[in-house]
Amino acid sequence: MSAVTSEGIHRAKLARNSIWVCFLLLGSVSMGWVPRIPEIKDAVGLSNGAFGFVLIGSTFGSIAGAQLAGRFIHTFGSQRVIFVGAIIMPAGLAGMALSKSAVTLFLTLFTMGIGYALLDMSYNFQGTVVEKLLGRRYMSSFHAMWSTGAFITTVVGGAITRHVSPEVNLLVIAGVCLIAYLISATFLLPPELDGHKGDSEHEAKIPLFGKSVMPLWLLGVGLLASLVGEGAASDWGAILLRDEMGYEKGVYASAFASFALAMIVSRFLGDRALDHFGPARLVKLGGYFGGSIWGIAMAIAIPLSQSYPLPALVIVNIGFVAAGLGMGPMFPAFILAATKVPGIAPAVAISRVGVIGIAGFFFGPTITGAISQFTNLSIGMIYPVAMLILSGYLSRGIKSATAQK
Repeated sequence: MSAVTSEGIHRAKLARNSIWVCFLLLGSVSMGWVPRIPEIKDAVGLSNGAFGFVLIGSTFGSIAGAQLAGRFIHTFGSQRVIFVGAIIMPAGLAGMALSKSAVTLFLTLFTMGIGYALLDMSYNFQGTVVEKLLGRRYMSSFHAMWSTGAFITTVVGGAITRHVSPEVNLLVIAGVCLIAYLISATFLLPPELDGHKGDSEHEAKIPLFGKSVMPLWLLGVGLLASLVGEGAASDWGAILLRDEMGYEKGVYASAFASFALAMIVSRFLGDRALDHFGPARLVKLGGYFGGSIWGIAMAIAIPLSQSYPLPALVIVNIGFVAAGLGMGPMFPAFILAATKVPGIAPAVAISRVGVIGIAGFFFGPTITGAISQFTNLSIGMIYPVAMLILSGYLSRGIKSATAQK
């Protein structure tokens, strides 16, 4: 990237502000349906196992979108890709609001998955460029805005479940965010400023396997392990509190709300924490402590809920808070490490890590659902807890990737 001019600095500051808004919107749209999951699941008439299978639609969509994002960003620039994703993702959410069968729900989840991945990869790429142009960390705060959007839409959605139908709820979110997406995208870095082609020594085409891409696989699997937990908290948290612990509407959304609020705090503090602890150590601590406390809290709260519902509700939400605090800095840490892998264009590196990692966010809940179908959801939640602990172990991939730079 060439020397930065005063105009470039000004555009970077505008882009920074826009990225904060964009991530806020991304969290609002992607998590807008979370408080309504039990109702949507019941309306379509799905068991836990069948619902988990339908969630594969978003998995396939996110994998396809993330795979395309790197090449599209490298070819056309991230801003242009964002305009496309800004139309696709709200369309998927609107379709979910109108779904009356498992097939249509699957297809609309697929659509939303594509749009989400295009936007997520492009926003993260813009974020890494803004950090370089302005010379300071912002990535964790960008993701804090995602968590803020997710928290707001979850709390509001949970509060209005008794008064507003899921259809109206999701259609309003989709319509408002579509307009806001398109407006905010105009302030992002244009193709001539985002350095999407990379430097001359950067490869745009990389093999699926091999020594040169092994660091990306380590980062991708580490990110996948953390996002399995995030996906489980969003897609199964409300169902866990309703079906396994007996809580009613407006209360069962508290699990993901607690999780999202903890991620907000963790990510707003994350840029300083990344500087203080270092990315690898911070991910390690978050995985080990967050996963352990989450698992212990659920193990205590679920059997306790039948006799002592209020203490059980407090304990299970402490577990979701611990998980949110632990996971908060992980996505920024793994993505930033990907851009430092030598010899690979940053957009392509982010896409490769993203295509592996985001699959965990969408595919993880499917595995949780399959386990719970043969046992119960209480047992199924052991899987995301174990994966969060594994992500702490795989923090060594961050250390390895950054050491090569």
